Amino acid sequence: MPGVGVTQLALPIVEGWAELGVRGRASDPVVEFVGLPVRSVLNSPASTGMGFWSVNPYVGCEFGCGYCYARDTHRWTIERAAASGSIAPGQDPDGDFERRILVKRDAPAALARALRTVRLDGRPIVIGTATDPYQPAELRFGITRRLLEAVLPLPPLELGMITKSPLVLRDLDLLVSLARRHALKVNVSLATTDARLLHRLERRSPGPGARLRALAALRAAGIGAGLMVAPVIPGVTDSLAQLDAIIAAARAADAQWVHAFPLRLGPASRRTFLPLLAREFPRLLARYERAYARSRNAPRRYAAALADRMERLRVRHGYPPRASRK
Repeated sequence: MPGVGVTQLALPIVEGWAELGVRGRASDPVVEFVGLPVRSVLNSPASTGMGFWSVNPYVGCEFGCGYCYARDTHRWTIERAAASGSIAPGQDPDGDFERRILVKRDAPAALARALRTVRLDGRPIVIGTATDPYQPAELRFGITRRLLEAVLPLPPLELGMITKSPLVLRDLDLLVSLARRHALKVNVSLATTDARLLHRLERRSPGPGARLRALAALRAAGIGAGLMVAPVIPGVTDSLAQLDAIIAAARAADAQWVHAFPLRLGPASRRTFLPLLAREFPRLLARYERAYARSRNAPRRYAAALADRMERLRVRHGYPPRASRK
């Protein structure tokens, strides 16, 4: 491919961090890959505050969505490594999220070791909570596939995945085998079916048609899969017409479920998303600055209104109502 090459990086090799190369095209930022040695890759519910265990094959993401909450995780990892002298400090701590990808080459072996001793207490393991496991780097490094191969022979587990990428279909054979042995659920993430609008929000991510076709292919193969409408961006992707369209598209792709999550803005994602908002949707900027002034989460009233709207639309499109909330 013209303009694509692999060279050594100008990063120091210290304490196991390895220079893995660089990739770039004229239309995209240059992406650097750095090997990240890991002793542990399984994050507990106690450490994340979530109701599941999580595994991330990479730190950072080439899709580089400005709103991504995982920007904070990447920044923290880089800063901690730089403070220990293991890696050079980032040139652009916020932009490095999509330009300096940390590759957990030892993750499959670390996960296999952990699952021999860790008690999961019936909670699922989810791959891809703070990075997309099928970002372009996966074509080169294959960490996600090796994670799945490590899990396949183990006693039955509850396993989940989250991705925006149709590259998930590369592993369709393996996912089918996993689904026969484990309780597998794949979440395809999409914010809107409007391709032009999506491009304004996510300049380097796969288009909505590609994601929906991947979802349909997963379902046709008998894999449990659904749509994650994430994030719902207030004033941008939350209209009745837009949410109705995305749920209709999910239904057409035979999604088994549709869940929606409002935008979260942590410190790092605020620094990237608010400038994007000012450029693309300037009339909303002041509203966002007020709404997210005291919390990274959307206001409670907004979250409740969104949940009610989604519930009505799900039922309209034939999805069973969710259990009533107390």
